[in-house]
Amino acid sequence: HKLADSSVWVDAVSQILFSYGVGLGTCIALGSYNKYHNNVYRDAVLISCLNSTTSIFAGFVIFSVIGFMSHEQQRHIDKVAQSGPGLVFLAYPSAVSQLPISPLWSVLFFLMLFTLGMDSQFCTMEGFFTALVDEFPQYLRRHRELFIAAVCSVSFLIGLTMVTEGGMYVFQIFDFYAASGIAVLSLIFFECIAISWSYGADRFYEHLKDMFGKYPCRFWKVCWVVTTPSITMGVILFSLSTFKPVKYVGYEFPSWAHAVGGIMGLSSVICIPTYMVYKFVITDGSFRHRIKVLFRPDMTNLCLERSPPQYAQPNTELWESPLSVVDLPDGDKFGCHVTNDSPRAFV
Repeated sequence: HKLADSSVWVDAVSQILFSYGVGLGTCIALGSYNKYHNNVYRDAVLISCLNSTTSIFAGFVIFSVIGFMSHEQQRHIDKVAQSGPGLVFLAYPSAVSQLPISPLWSVLFFLMLFTLGMDSQFCTMEGFFTALVDEFPQYLRRHRELFIAAVCSVSFLIGLTMVTEGGMYVFQIFDFYAASGIAVLSLIFFECIAISWSYGADRFYEHLKDMFGKYPCRFWKVCWVVTTPSITMGVILFSLSTFKPVKYVGYEFPSWAHAVGGIMGLSSVICIPTYMVYKFVITDGSFRHRIKVLFRPDMTNLCLERSPPQYAQPNTELWESPLSVVDLPDGDKFGCHVTNDSPRAFV
């Protein structure tokens, strides 16, 4: 019966994406500091296995505690606790207080929550900082510390609204519309389409082989091209078709609150089609030519770090790593030498 509820699927997919750091830029930002020939395939599989194993172990802990409380209170499980902040700050402290040496376990429990929250914020914010600093290095790279301080200050002020008397209602709006659900799923869908269909899964496979010397299993190509886009889009459509406005403890939010939440959710997703239309309009040529040019991987900014106005000339004395060659759609070859210090490129 619960499997027919779209919120179950959205919550499950959102939890997987958040716990893996997918769709938030976390893995991409942290991975960008690796050396070029680092085995990202091994790292990705290892992280996935460790995360899934940890989730299974946490599931045993969570449901054993809830089951114990249900038995002690002689109440049904759905009456003991609900998912969300209430489970963490009401149900679990009550269970911990019944353990031997309860003060010690209480300190360890809330210390775990603190370190978990700080760690999640470090990784999530790093993805945001790295993306903007790399996109606008001429403005932000020299003032990275001030930029980080400004963003953290604004985030702190927004977070203060969630610890007020009505903060839980503000939190529910943020959590339902912006932090999880359709917004993150939409980002994942566009990300998969951009890599597997626009850039090309075969070309991506060639890059992976150049990085760590072998092709990954073709199962992953099927996931990138078919499985992941289909699942994400399927869950999005299922959720939209059975959409129900968020409620909290029976309270129904006013229409303007849902409008604000919808704007927050669209603020991140709408950037993708808006920028797509913008690039299509400013690109010269026919419709076919524009599509061909826009589907071409734009790697010049990555390799030249946006400094020279044209491609750098080859100088093999400066290059310390093998040449990585990319086949472009029109038959040209794009070469990029990546070293630990300074990448160079030519066509």
